[in-house]
Formats: sequence, structure tokens, C-alpha cells
Amino acid sequence: MAGGYDDRDGKIWLDGKLVEWREANVHILTHALHYASSVFEGERCYNGRIFKGMAHSERLRRSAELLDFEIPYTVDEIGAAKYAVLEANGWKDAYVRAIAWRGAGPDMGVASQRNPVRLAIAAWEWGSYYGDAKMKGAKLDIAKWKRPSPETAPSQAKAAGLYMICTMSKHAAEAKGCSDALMFDYRGYVAEATGANMFFVKDGEVHTPLADCFLNGITRQTVIGMLREKGLTVHERHIMPEELEGFEQCWLTGTAAEVTPVGQIGDYNFEVGALTRDIAESYEKLVRA
Repeated sequence: MAGGYDDRDGKIWLDGKLVEWREANVHILTHALHYASSVFEGERCYNGRIFKGMAHSERLRRSAELLDFEIPYTVDEIGAAKYAVLEANGWKDAYVRAIAWRGAGPDMGVASQRNPVRLAIAAWEWGSYYGDAKMKGAKLDIAKWKRPSPETAPSQAKAAGLYMICTMSKHAAEAKGCSDALMFDYRGYVAEATGANMFFVKDGEVHTPLADCFLNGITRQTVIGMLREKGLTVHERHIMPEELEGFEQCWLTGTAAEVTPVGQIGDYNFEVGALTRDIAESYEKLVRA
């Protein structure tokens, strides 16, 4: 599929029905456009099956509740809409994006209780998020922006507003020839990349930042379970920046990223080693099972 994301052939599910791609529009005074009152999910469909689709739909509804609104569709209805989009476009392997937001209505200030809550689901064919980094290892910058305290933002919501600093950090990283950026949290601990969780390997054991102020990704949880099933020790803990020097391997996890090896973060280098490759291959088999 070529062209801008607003100018394509196909169907998008919008507020209960399938509409033509180019007609899936909102008004300029949509509340979410001005005040970031929106939540979303990124999912992948493999061989006609959305991986962890129900878990994503459940999280979408939880995210909305954290932003003080309720999506007017059940988990089952959201799931059915996702498959309707895939069928309408003839895709069995695709990325699926569900987004819910406060629309245009009687309110156009910070408060928007009277405005309707809307839901849209789109999908598109999308390859590797990091391109050839899946083979040779991604190169990451270190972001100047930090993940905020849970006292300042609903960190467990997959909310659009939380990604503003991610966009800025990724742009800065790309300007330096990097694929992404590592972000620290408000305390200075290693947190995550701009749209993916992080894992490290040292002496045969796996370490991953404790998700206490950023999104505990569904792929992250899946990979932790896979590692433990393989008999590996996984430490979910606070990781100091100076520990990066001692880690031997590193990878990213996320619906878009899947399992992507990391070869470099700032001045620190990592081997794309056997464990990294094994978990990437195991994840690929799991999602296509």
C-alpha cells in the first residue's frame, strides 16, 4: 500500500460501521486534537489471527477509564470490528490500530464531559518496524526527555499524550543516524525506548526495567513468560544507567518492534547473541502458531 496514510484505498471501521478510507475523518474542533484525550492500541495479525487481540481490547478500555471516559463498545464488539476491518481489506498479515477519543461536541475547553466518545479501527500492511535492525541490531540514542512520574500522568494508559516526548526523542535519534532512543525515568533509572520495552542479558540471566512508571507492554509480559518457561532467570528491577556497560546483550519488545536486537546504545555496544536470537525466533513461532 503506497501513499500517505490519509490517501489510500480500503475500509476503516468508524463508530460502528465500515467507511471508505478517505472518508474516515473528524472535525477540526475534535477535543482529542486539542487536549490529547485519546487512547489507542497497536496490534499485529499473523496468518489471519490477531495476537493477544482480547488483551489489547481490554487494555484499550482500561486506558480510556484512566483518562476518565468510557468506550461505548464491549471487548467482544471491539474484537469483531477488528476482524471486520481485516476481512474488508483482504489482509491476513497486518498491523491493526484501534483508537478511541473524545470527539467534537458541546464542550471545547479542558472539560469535555458532554462530548461523544468515538472509536475507529484501521489496519495496514507493515513490515519490520526497525527495518534491517532485526538482523544486525538497532542503534539507539539516549534521550534527553524522561518518562514522567505516575503522580503526573496515568503511566499505565496507552494514551496519545504520553507519546509527545517519544516523538521528539525519536526525531532527535534519527537525526543522529539511530533507529530509536533509550529513555530514563523521572528518577534516572533505565526505562524504555520510545515505543518498546527493553531487556538486557548478563551472565545468562535476563534483566528488564520494572514497569512502575511506564507501560507494561503486552509483548513484554509475553516474552517474560517465554523466558521463564525456558528456565531462565528474569529480574524485573530498577536499572541504573552505569549498568549498561556490563550487559552483554540487549533487545526491544513491542507489538510493532516484535523482538528486535540492539547493537548499540550511546557509547555502549551489545552482542546480538544466541539468547537474543533464540527469543526472537521463539516469539516468531509463537505469534504464527
